[in-house]
Amino acid sequence: MQLPERLFVDGGWKDAAGGRRLSLVNPATEETFVDVAAADVADVGAAVESAQRAWESGWRDLAPAKREALLHAVARKLREHQEEIAQLERLHIGKPIADARDEAGLGARVFEFYAGAVTKFGGQTLPVGRGGFDFTLRQSMGVVAAIVPWNFPFPIACWKAAPALAAGNCVILKPASLSPLTALKLGQLAHEAGLPPGVLQVLPGSGSTIGDALVTHPLVRKVSFTGSTEVGRRIMELASRDIKRISLELGGKSPNIVFADADWQRAAESSPMSVFANTGQDCCARSRMFVERSVFEGFVERFVAATRKLIVGDPAKDETQLGPLVSAGQRESVEGFLNDAKVRGTRFLCGGVRPASKGFFLEPTVLLDVKPTERCWREEIFGPVVAITPFDDEATMLREVNDTPYGLSGSVWTSNLSRALRVARAVQSGVLSINSHSSVHVEAPFGGFKQSGLGRDLGMAAMEGYTELKNVYVGE
Repeated sequence: MQLPERLFVDGGWKDAAGGRRLSLVNPATEETFVDVAAADVADVGAAVESAQRAWESGWRDLAPAKREALLHAVARKLREHQEEIAQLERLHIGKPIADARDEAGLGARVFEFYAGAVTKFGGQTLPVGRGGFDFTLRQSMGVVAAIVPWNFPFPIACWKAAPALAAGNCVILKPASLSPLTALKLGQLAHEAGLPPGVLQVLPGSGSTIGDALVTHPLVRKVSFTGSTEVGRRIMELASRDIKRISLELGGKSPNIVFADADWQRAAESSPMSVFANTGQDCCARSRMFVERSVFEGFVERFVAATRKLIVGDPAKDETQLGPLVSAGQRESVEGFLNDAKVRGTRFLCGGVRPASKGFFLEPTVLLDVKPTERCWREEIFGPVVAITPFDDEATMLREVNDTPYGLSGSVWTSNLSRALRVARAVQSGVLSINSHSSVHVEAPFGGFKQSGLGRDLGMAAMEGYTELKNVYVGE
């Protein structure tokens, strides 16, 4: 398997102007396996200029049917290379190969969805009080910077690139320093599928260097970012200088609410993967669990038993469910939370230790007796840790659920339809599942309330977010 090692700029592979390199470490073996070019500010300037030329010279004005055909061609390329993409994802972030294959397929499906949307996306005609004829246009913005995280590198790159391209923009992808390989592969395959040079480019490198340069470049008209709330704040500040459009999908501390009238046995047995999937490195992880007291003990017993059955190990094996954390630093960060919990007398029902194998592994951890003021309850851990607490009444529980700066996702388990709808309205989050843990649907908007961000990925809402809305009035 050929590993991409250079920048993908203006339709081809380029060396970084400054000659810098990123060393990538396999989290399952702790071994460095490749060095990748790291872009600098000069590379940002070249890529933005290339994107602007491509946008002005034809991409923005390309007939919708032709753009649709090109995006379908990209999707076909992604399906042809699905296994290669999955193996790259496994290699640089320790993603279990079964999950990596699913996510590679999801990326192709995203391109298929937005290819189909191109010819069905437009403005409106509006009756106005002065007579005449009034209509709206959805126009592309120009150059879009898409800054992608390391936890779901390939699907989120597709979430951002596909709707932006479908709306007629040119895209510069900035992957996380830990995980640039699949974004680089996406750029290559999209060009092979027929995208013109400059329409989709990929710049690995330091976020503090090229991320800031992208956000402040005057020709970049929109920044779409997924990552930490802290970095999201900085992007917001930098983008405010020239009133750039932004969308931000940030941190989360999502609840999992289980009422006694639910099929709580099923909830207990399925809920471990709602928080431990991707080794807990998921902003949608249901890391705060609220269980009605009358079923609390039985629920916890089943939940812990199901957690102990999870297969933690080599990401290359089909049966593996949890791989390593992405880096030594990320594991140390999670262990910092656990050490704080131990000092405070928190009960550990399972996990919290490193297996005796090489790699950045950490056993999934279940905590009880975590107080609402403690770090493990309030802060995003981004690791395989869950805190479970009982509740007695709905109103008090909902106040505690919403007592967080975040509002991204969550689940509610109940057989009472009225309660399900009432609680769904009351929980302050952008995404909520009832009797399910599913947060992501290609056809539906995804994003958060409060400090979990603004704007939406996926669905038609994402495509709207990559356009400017223009109103035109024609007098009689």
